[in-house]
Amino acid sequence: MVWVLKMDDATIESGLVHDFDASLSGIGQELGAGAYSMSDVLALPIFKQEDSSLPPENETKNPPFQYVLCAATSPAVKLHDETLTYLNQGQSYEVRMLDNRKPGELPELNNKMVKSTVRVVFHDRRLQYTEHQQLEGWRWNRPGDRLLDIDIPMSVGIVEPKTHPSQLNAAEFLWDLNKRTSVFVQVHCISTEFTPRKHGGEKGVPFRIQIDTFALGDSGEYTEHLHSASCQIKVFKPKGADRKQKTDREKMEKRTPQEKEKYQPSYDTTILSECSPWPDNAYVSTNQAATPSFPSTPLSTYTTSSVLDRYPRPLLCSEYQQLTPTASIQDTQKWLLQNRFSSYARLFTHFSGSDLLKLTRDDLVQICGPADGIRLFNALKSRSVRPRLTVYVCQESPQESPLLERHGTNENGEHGASSGLHVYHALYLEELTAAELIRKMACVCSVPLGTINQVYKQGPTGIHILLSDQVKRASERCFIIK
Repeated sequence: MVWVLKMDDATIESGLVHDFDASLSGIGQELGAGAYSMSDVLALPIFKQEDSSLPPENETKNPPFQYVLCAATSPAVKLHDETLTYLNQGQSYEVRMLDNRKPGELPELNNKMVKSTVRVVFHDRRLQYTEHQQLEGWRWNRPGDRLLDIDIPMSVGIVEPKTHPSQLNAAEFLWDLNKRTSVFVQVHCISTEFTPRKHGGEKGVPFRIQIDTFALGDSGEYTEHLHSASCQIKVFKPKGADRKQKTDREKMEKRTPQEKEKYQPSYDTTILSECSPWPDNAYVSTNQAATPSFPSTPLSTYTTSSVLDRYPRPLLCSEYQQLTPTASIQDTQKWLLQNRFSSYARLFTHFSGSDLLKLTRDDLVQICGPADGIRLFNALKSRSVRPRLTVYVCQESPQESPLLERHGTNENGEHGASSGLHVYHALYLEELTAAELIRKMACVCSVPLGTINQVYKQGPTGIHILLSDQVKRASERCFIIK
């Protein structure tokens, strides 16, 4: 059955006019409390469907752990920026390790130990890319020092603290979730050590203190990642952090109330915020041993050879093999390895000798850091040191020089029998002693060292002068010995 409603044109027109007038009459009037009900609106099916997809407020996910650095944050940080904390070099700062799990969360960790690794890393991404070169340069300038240490006597609740000799910026320890745990850390590097030196007053680079926590995995090692958090810091020389904090506080006091609203307040402690775990290919020094060491290792366990192997003697400029502009890419790579620049071999993979020699000192400092950059520049520009004295010697036949007793043939025996051809060998002396001259003459003439007892210098009138240390030191130019 179909119903048809028939209306004339006049009725339709009058109805439209009435509806239009009614809609205009509500403009400018405030809606009363009874105009609509919000509960009725929220009861609509569309809102019920969206509301059911949102998690309840009491189910907000909290991190299972929380780390609190007991150092005040800077008041000169804007609202939406990350907090910044100033630390003094070498001072012990407490980091409280808190178990933040809810009841029933991660029950497999109950009554078990977890391992945490604390490290100091770069905040700037540019320095993160060159972290290995930066830290190797720091190690070269301060051999035997570490960037990060754990103050074991002051720490509470940590078990088996370890520092790896090949990871100067990291330390690890075990701790019990059911016990109060606080680890005291010391940062020994300052922020300005990684800033290119110009004319003083350089702005230091920020660091990060990051803590990664792991649980015991199926392999029996602490490899199962649980939580990571970090905070931004700057490290100053002793008492420098206190002065910087005071300066920032005085600057904020001079600002207007409107300007102060744009900055964060200073808090007594710094809460580390969640972050991604630190990559596995972290900085590992190539010049250190691969076995873990403990801070409590007695000094008697170290031998002289082990110390020399750990901290090799720096090369002198004269010990560097000169790199020539005609050196190929393969020769350049070999030169880098021979002169202890292996960590930069990959960086200069496609560099020939001429390409490497074209780099200025500033270029090398920017690429390799201040320590290794200057060392590489000196190695590239080094020249062989001239000897203090050059002596030319020739081995003659016994008939020509009875003073030189012949005990064997020359390395070119035919020259000794020849009366017209004399071959001279250059001896380069650095010590200017008779023993040095005799030693090098025996090597050149291929005679036993004990067979040369005395050496004479032939004067301009044919006289023979017994050569001693004083005579050689008095000789300012090269001379000839027959």
